[in-house]
Amino acid sequence: MPHRILIIDDEERMRWVLCKALEQESYEAEAAGDGIEGLKMLDKHSIDLVLLDMRLPIMDGMEVLKRIKELYPSLPVIIITAYGSIEMAVAAVKAGATDYITKPFDIDELVIQIKKALDVHRLVDEVEFLRSELSQRYQDMLLSSKSPCMQEVYELVRRIADSDATVLLTGESGTGKEVIARTIHYSSRRADKPFVAINCAAVPDNLLESELFGYEKGAFTGAVARKAGRFEVADGGTVFLDEIGEMSMNMQAKLLRVLQERSFEHLGGNDVISVDVRIIAATNKDLQYAMKSGYFREDLYYRLSVIPINLPPLRERKEDIPDLALYFVNKFDKRKAIKGISKQAMDILRLYSWPGNIRELENAIERAVIICDTNAIQPAHLPISMQTPKKESSVLDIDIPDEGISMEALEMQLIKKALDKTGGNQTKAAKLLGITRSALIYRMQHGIT
Repeated sequence: MPHRILIIDDEERMRWVLCKALEQESYEAEAAGDGIEGLKMLDKHSIDLVLLDMRLPIMDGMEVLKRIKELYPSLPVIIITAYGSIEMAVAAVKAGATDYITKPFDIDELVIQIKKALDVHRLVDEVEFLRSELSQRYQDMLLSSKSPCMQEVYELVRRIADSDATVLLTGESGTGKEVIARTIHYSSRRADKPFVAINCAAVPDNLLESELFGYEKGAFTGAVARKAGRFEVADGGTVFLDEIGEMSMNMQAKLLRVLQERSFEHLGGNDVISVDVRIIAATNKDLQYAMKSGYFREDLYYRLSVIPINLPPLRERKEDIPDLALYFVNKFDKRKAIKGISKQAMDILRLYSWPGNIRELENAIERAVIICDTNAIQPAHLPISMQTPKKESSVLDIDIPDEGISMEALEMQLIKKALDKTGGNQTKAAKLLGITRSALIYRMQHGIT
């Protein structure tokens, strides 16, 4: 369907010339001789762009522009102005006009401006549509969980979404911390602004500062041009700092200043840049333990945890597994050939302990969808580790004396026994203890006094 363009100009010959030129470019053209007639035509027709002359009888171009922007805020308007009226055109752009062109002008130049304005408008509409879809998707999530513990989380999300308070999300890996962060963002008044995420563990410490705060040309080898950091890009929106527990003490101090002042300088720059952002942080670490061990700043912790939200592991919300599993089936089954999950397969999903939480469930269902050759997922389509129930771990029989027991000392004894049993192999020892190798090393480094 061709774009329809409205020309508002008091010169009849100019209207005729523009209409013919636009029709040759496969546009539909409507014309009005003054602002009042033009506003009536906007009400009557579906217009994609307006060409507006600044000098009009009855109602001048600036007043018409203001009325258009009040009634149709996103409608592109290109100003036509006489040579020598550039200041008026600039004022019009500040008032919401998309662009301007001065008389006399080349028709080809005008056509290029029109195409550019329509392309930008289309992209803006697409972005708004996608943001609306995302917002609805995350709003729907607030109603999807059956487990009481997640209902409590979602109720808190509803209550705090429109505040600017900093949020600290905690929980095991794979419990959906980023999903909750996005839910908060898309449920807030910042939903039409950027959501910018960065994994603090994935960026080397010597690069994290420039990633977060940006840099000036020449700030370091390879800095060939000025670059905005994540905080600058997110202005007006939300910054999500994932794996905040992996941030070095040096970077923690710099982040603390930004939290306090909402301003920073580019690496290699002196100008202070102020931003309006909400900060949501997440970690699977025990930050209070890290504080006591001297690896996380206490002042930063209390700045981040204005609103702490702990996400329960999937094994504690098993009533949500059927709905989550079916959601992932619909997500990955592009052919829509799979009608559901068999009772036997669903029973396996319910009984499994899910150490990798929702992320592990998602991966398991993706695999099942790929290899499924029936209209329902069967036990054989699930990973072997899920099909074969693990033997229950033996329970240690430990007597607790009246004077109490040191958990730290007990933990170190278990680590020592696991290392002795595996001949010092940290990977095997971590497996025996049911933790990751990195978690074992962390406990070895920070637990020994």
